[in-house]
Amino acid sequence: MSDNVSTTVSDSEQEQNSATVSEDVTTTEAITPTIESNESAITDTSDDPDEAIAVNDLGMSFADAINTTVVEFDDGDLVKGTVVKIDKDEVLLDIGFKSEGVIPAKELSIRNDVDPFDEVELGQELEVLVLTKEDKDGRLILSKKRAQYEKAWANIEAIKQADGVVKGMAIEVVKGGVIVDIGLRGFLPASLVDTRRVRDLASFVGKEVECKILELDRNRNNVVLSRRAFLEENQKGNRDSFLVNLKVGEIKEGVISSLVPFGAFVDLGGMDGLVHVSELSWKHIDSPGQVVKVGDQVKVKVLEVDMDRERISLSLKATERDPWTEFAEGHQIGELVYGRVSKVVPFGSFIQIGEGIEGLVHISEMAEHHVDSAEQVVQPNEELWVKIIEIDLERRRISLSIKQAAEGGVVAAEYADVYGEHAYDEQGNFIGEAEAPAAESSVEASEQAAESSEAVESNPEAVEAAPEVTEAEVPEEEVTPEA
Repeated sequence: MSDNVSTTVSDSEQEQNSATVSEDVTTTEAITPTIESNESAITDTSDDPDEAIAVNDLGMSFADAINTTVVEFDDGDLVKGTVVKIDKDEVLLDIGFKSEGVIPAKELSIRNDVDPFDEVELGQELEVLVLTKEDKDGRLILSKKRAQYEKAWANIEAIKQADGVVKGMAIEVVKGGVIVDIGLRGFLPASLVDTRRVRDLASFVGKEVECKILELDRNRNNVVLSRRAFLEENQKGNRDSFLVNLKVGEIKEGVISSLVPFGAFVDLGGMDGLVHVSELSWKHIDSPGQVVKVGDQVKVKVLEVDMDRERISLSLKATERDPWTEFAEGHQIGELVYGRVSKVVPFGSFIQIGEGIEGLVHISEMAEHHVDSAEQVVQPNEELWVKIIEIDLERRRISLSIKQAAEGGVVAAEYADVYGEHAYDEQGNFIGEAEAPAAESSVEASEQAAESSEAVESNPEAVEAAPEVTEAEVPEEEVTPEA
């Protein structure tokens, strides 16, 4: 009985399943014509507005349409996009990728610390370089600055090849020079900014300059420029004419244009010439600033003109009286001069005896007794008398003696008023310069007495009318003390 029931149930289930399959097939057959009718509807050119909505206006499949909207690129590629957001730290750019690209503020411009709001605008189209397609945060990182570099390098290399000129704005002063915006950061050394040294580089910031390209190194992203080379090239005709007309030995007027450790540059009106530090003064100096300053009007003598190197050597001291010649003309061997110890050396000591004039006291002339070291007799800055024992003007050498000065002698003319014969008593003791004015006072007193005597003789009545002068009325300084 139970077996018959199971058989009946199974048959019934089979019938139901068969009916379901038949229905599915029927449904599928019904759907197929619908799809076909829809496909025909897509291509239908019916005038019905409702049907026009379904018209295929892409001209391609939906999958192909998606592929065309997604940009394919790799790191280092140049892509274009539109600015969709500006923030203080970054700019967002739509380049058609699955996410918007990020341009960090430092990648916006070759200038440092730029404000993104000043650099770009919403809706502006930019060309950028892909730095990282996906960083650790999943962001697309772009650079506007690097894209400019790529385009600028090609242009600059072509200009360098043609020995042309680049133009750009000086945007920043850095150590040793100026940065020029030429599409990338070009370095203009301070020594090449102008034909003469520029003290204030900041005065060039914000100005457009024209430069020649000296060096290119793309691997190091390094460009070295020279504005001086550009200026000299344009002025070459004038420079050649100026050099040809310049004569050695000629005295020229000029202006100190700049100071350097090794001398001073003088603007002669067409070119700059150099006065070496050794030609600035007859006396020893430590720096050019001790003698001249920028802007000083000076007269210089032309020492040398180098046409090949386009250099002019000048001398300031050659236009002045040589102190060595003056000293030699005003002094004789055997005279005593007063000086100061400027330097002590193993073989003696140097004594400054005039402005820019030094003489040597050899160790053998330091004292009567044997001296092992000059320090045993003199010390730096000590002042003392020395005797001139030799003058060699040609070699600019003066030999002095301390031990011979101790023997006495005639003082030089410049000391005669103070240390002449009147300054010593009969025994040869120095009584000082105070006696000389006293002697002059005596002479004046004698002259006044003579004048008074003449007055008395010519007018005796005036003497009778004159009041008596008592001792109490005589000024204290005029009273002669008793012996």
